[in-house]
Amino acid sequence: MTSLTFLGATGQVTGSCYLLETGTHRILLDCGLFQGSKETEKQNEAEFPFNPRSIDAVVLSHAHLDHCGRLPKLVKDGFKGRVFLTKASFPLLELMLRDAVHLQLRDTEWENKRRQRAGKKLLEPLYELDDVETLLKLRQPVAYSEEKEILAGITVSFHEAGHILGSSIVRLRIKDHDETKTLVFSGDLGNPKSPLLRDPAILTEADVLLLESTYGDRDHKPLENTLDELRETLEEAGKSGGNVIIPAFAVGRTQDLIYWLGKIQRQGRLPQQQIYLDSPMAISASEIYADNTRLFNIDDPEFTKIAPQGWQAWLKGLIYSETAEESMAVNRITGGAIIIAGSGMCTGGRIRHHLKYNLWRRNAHIIIAGFQAEGTLGRTIVDGRKKYLKILGSEINVAAKIHTLGALSAHADQSQLLAWASHFKAPKPRLYLIHGEKTAALSLQTCFNRTGWNATIPKAGDRITF
Repeated sequence: MTSLTFLGATGQVTGSCYLLETGTHRILLDCGLFQGSKETEKQNEAEFPFNPRSIDAVVLSHAHLDHCGRLPKLVKDGFKGRVFLTKASFPLLELMLRDAVHLQLRDTEWENKRRQRAGKKLLEPLYELDDVETLLKLRQPVAYSEEKEILAGITVSFHEAGHILGSSIVRLRIKDHDETKTLVFSGDLGNPKSPLLRDPAILTEADVLLLESTYGDRDHKPLENTLDELRETLEEAGKSGGNVIIPAFAVGRTQDLIYWLGKIQRQGRLPQQQIYLDSPMAISASEIYADNTRLFNIDDPEFTKIAPQGWQAWLKGLIYSETAEESMAVNRITGGAIIIAGSGMCTGGRIRHHLKYNLWRRNAHIIIAGFQAEGTLGRTIVDGRKKYLKILGSEINVAAKIHTLGALSAHADQSQLLAWASHFKAPKPRLYLIHGEKTAALSLQTCFNRTGWNATIPKAGDRITF
């Protein structure tokens, strides 16, 4: 008998982690960080509800931290198996985890200085650089659509998810005596309107389906309407002389934004002459994307031709800001620039400095182009309920114009999720809705139930057998 235990991204969109157990093996699907409020992030410090030494393998859907960010902790606590992932995720995982451990060690050092002065107990980092290095040696890349036996009687195949470079829909086939069961895990299912990546692959058969529900309660605005709003925002900022500040995820969202800005520039509607990419990680991620243009779609022949030459060939005026000194220089620009920086939910990184220096300016524009989890600074800005925000120790008046561009999301919306799942043949798989806040999952559940396909929303710790 095979069982699956839901350990993360249940009732929330972070901390993706699921434990698959057969009679002889234990496999983790993802091992991600919990992100958001301080209360949410405290879950990262808890011991795993299983013995990491007993895990034979990890199957990773993609390299975003909410799916991979606790892998070094898994190693620190005794895991010695292999980590199976797509070939494009191979370099991205290294990029993400090296950056994550650097930020974590820095934050722990700062917090411990404060605690030492107060006579409080010092904190230990979640993991160290050595744990990241050990984890990276365990990576095993697998090509899209290749059937790979990862353990006796268990095969995995990865299929394009269209979310970020290397993202995958995971299909596991588990042979138990004379019977084979199929588990499909959507991972983060991409928006088919993505300008760079191919559409999510269509799968038609499964016994159990784990489906994300990030945007399960809404449809994105029409893409052209969103692009019109982006053009109008850029033109308005050009006339008023203010900066345009865009918090962006380093992997995926940043590259989409550069693409669209290049398109708008070619239409003669980009007044800003200087576009700063103020994120060393986003710069490195963009280089990895440029090395993998073979995985892009071919919807735009002009871009397909220029893409291998690099992003700065596509978007004139794109300036890479890598060092701290270069970033501080960008802070001194009072208007006329586009500044793209991380983190995507404004929880840390250089974006907080740019918000500190621009959020109070009436002629500035803040463009929110991605999902903002509960408890994050980005979510607070989107909700618009606070006139003043405390950022980096300063109280900042929220005077800039805030724009939310939902259609640029890298996640499928409600209609797209329903359409993708509709391809599964009868008998329909047992359906579990994961990776969504409660309201989003409940709304999507109602939609499926109306069609006669019963969807379950599991709780953390729930266990099923099949």
